[in-house]
Amino acid sequence: MTDIASISFEALRARLLARDETALLDLREEDPFAQAHPLWAANLPLSRIEIDAWRRIPRRDTFIVLYGEHDGEDLVPRAARTLAALGYTNLHALAGGLDGWRTAGGELFRDVNVPSKSFGELVEHERATPSLPAEEVQALVDAGADVVVLDARRFDEYQTMSIPTAISVPGAELVLRVRDLAPDPATRVIVNCAGRTRSIIGTQSLVNAGIPNPVAALRNGTIGWKLAGQVLDHGAARRPPATPTEATRQQAVADARRVADRAGVRWISREDAGRLEAPNRTTYRFDVRTPEEYEAGHLPGFASAPGGQLVQETDHPVPVRGARIVLADDDGVRAAMTGSWLAQMGWEVYALEPAPSTAFSEPGTPTPWLPAPPEVDEIAPAVLAALLENGDAALIDVTASANHVKGHIPGAWFAIRAQLAQALDRMPPATRYVLTCGSSLLARHAAADLRALLDARGAADTEVRVLAGGTAAWIAAGLPLAEGEARLATPRTDRYRRPYEGTDASAEAMQAYLDWEYGLVAQLARDGTHHFNVI
Repeated sequence: MTDIASISFEALRARLLARDETALLDLREEDPFAQAHPLWAANLPLSRIEIDAWRRIPRRDTFIVLYGEHDGEDLVPRAARTLAALGYTNLHALAGGLDGWRTAGGELFRDVNVPSKSFGELVEHERATPSLPAEEVQALVDAGADVVVLDARRFDEYQTMSIPTAISVPGAELVLRVRDLAPDPATRVIVNCAGRTRSIIGTQSLVNAGIPNPVAALRNGTIGWKLAGQVLDHGAARRPPATPTEATRQQAVADARRVADRAGVRWISREDAGRLEAPNRTTYRFDVRTPEEYEAGHLPGFASAPGGQLVQETDHPVPVRGARIVLADDDGVRAAMTGSWLAQMGWEVYALEPAPSTAFSEPGTPTPWLPAPPEVDEIAPAVLAALLENGDAALIDVTASANHVKGHIPGAWFAIRAQLAQALDRMPPATRYVLTCGSSLLARHAAADLRALLDARGAADTEVRVLAGGTAAWIAAGLPLAEGEARLATPRTDRYRRPYEGTDASAEAMQAYLDWEYGLVAQLARDGTHHFNVI
């Protein structure tokens, strides 16, 4: 399938305004996606369609719009063929690609998770969410003031760098935990993240829930802290007690229910939730508790999506704009608070009435439902090692570039799967190619691509194999790894480096990121398709 229906900017915008179910998919790698894209575009790189499509777009007749940078690229026809083979039947190409959107006057946004970040800025703009600058928070901490700092990010982000004395309380946990961590109403509560969004949403969650304490966001998060020349902790592990006290839980339930009802969250039983299935509607089901709780036991059919992160990066787990979202927890707080924000972002949200612990009966993480990978010839790690030592094979690693740089098989070339043609032009010619990735799954799909590419170039006799078990099997065999970027057959555009992650971003990059966030409210007004309604 190469010819698919085209949809104009005007027709697509009309669908977004009408909230008709639409998956607007940017097929480029993450870095070019982050440079410019429409507000409701979701990044689904061509390289990973077989791995991610069924999970992210569960209904096969979803109205899907595909685009790349411009007309004439091969991204859209290649993606259309792949999606059609996976069973998708309602595919369209954005007329002119991203260039067509730009030429028609469509608003373009930078960075990633833009719907969530722009919504956070709108919340602060409309509700005047209280905040304190880094210098003032530092002075409070240094003076031993009656203050508690709560870090609303994922625990791994908190461990990378945190405000001194801060406790890790990921966003959906805040209303559930805050009364135990600050039982004295006079205690000042500071909420932080790396930048702005989770600080704003976390702080406003506490304000909306009506906690009696004075509460404020750390203005500009750890970015603001670093720009102020202040020192961050690394490797901290402070967490709240595993279980909230019953009295604080009951108060949190009442607070969260009130907020959710006001935002328009619909409460539903587990039995009635099953009736939401409809042939023309997409329904996502998420367990918004912590990953550890999910692993211990969850409701069958619910995916893990801790609530704070679900609000922070909604476009990734929910790329179908206009879909329904059903949320579950075991306490009546986290689903309610998470749902209150998603409802304000214009989603149709349902929260399950709290279920007994016995209902959370499925342990572990479910195995993803994936299409069968292509049949390819395999090669064992020891055999590959001998071939590489003798110069008898060219090894291509199609894993994430960050993983490749951290550790790869010596002599391997890194290549983005969707750019194998460019990789071949960069690499010396070979008579035998071996492909690998972490597990060999993506490498199998890449091997099929490479086989077709070589055949088209008149190199049908060239051998193509996959390392059995991928680089993980190489490591398990005790074979050595190398590090670094010595052999990049394609640029590392598969990952956009966020200015707020890690510890080595420049001051200029951090300030530019903050300046960008400050401008998002004006961009939302120009775009006009958001349907945000801040309570």
